[in-house]
Amino acid sequence: MNLLALQGLPTLHFVDVLDILLVAFLIYECYRLAKGTNVIRIFWTIAGIYVLWRIVDVCGMRLSSDILGSVINIGLLAIVIVFQPEIRKFLLVLGTKAAPEVRLRLLRRLFARRTEEVHVINLDPYIEACEHMSATKTGALIIFKRSNSIDEIVATGEVVEARASSALLETLFFKNSPLHDGAVMVNGNTVVAARCILPVTERTDVDPDLGLRHRSAIGVTEQLDVVAVVVSEETGAISYVFDGEVHRSVSPAQLRLFLEEQLA
Repeated sequence: MNLLALQGLPTLHFVDVLDILLVAFLIYECYRLAKGTNVIRIFWTIAGIYVLWRIVDVCGMRLSSDILGSVINIGLLAIVIVFQPEIRKFLLVLGTKAAPEVRLRLLRRLFARRTEEVHVINLDPYIEACEHMSATKTGALIIFKRSNSIDEIVATGEVVEARASSALLETLFFKNSPLHDGAVMVNGNTVVAARCILPVTERTDVDPDLGLRHRSAIGVTEQLDVVAVVVSEETGAISYVFDGEVHRSVSPAQLRLFLEEQLA
């Protein structure tokens, strides 16, 4: 006779162990996709609400359980919306007519660790461009990609896809250039797009002295895991923005240290 059954405890079968391992694997993959991005906040919030929901459900608190259950359903919908690009790629890979080994290779690439995609970034062109534009009071807004996809922002501007250089950046932000308005999107050593439209922050506590470039930099870093560098057209001051926080009037050396830390 089963000892666990005698003690009134549930029996653990092989299928139960397999079920637990499968759920743990799915949770781990979701966490790994969100790790290092602003989405991780949503992930942990929903996880916390779920734990609280299970507690109140066990305690028989029906009203609280119903409310938290509804919040969980909305949260799951939010996750689907946030991870829409990854889910779409996953389904396309599963639906491809390629051989099984090809599909497996594509899936491995899709779920590859982010550290495998890290490349050495040459910061010299960006530092030199910011230093020159600061001296000439040329307004600039440069967005550096980190973990999140920036495809939606790139779609609002003009695709460049060129190797980054100080001359290219200064030309793009030259006041008579048709591409000087908006932001330049950067991925590693590549200038991806120019004249991109960014979301503007809705915060009311932003310094009124900050213009549209700074507010756009705050807005995009609030929503995506990116780093923004702003050169003021009025004062020539260089600022960097990360996670919605503005660090104003930094020197080129300070900017380099910050970018090395955030993009390494």
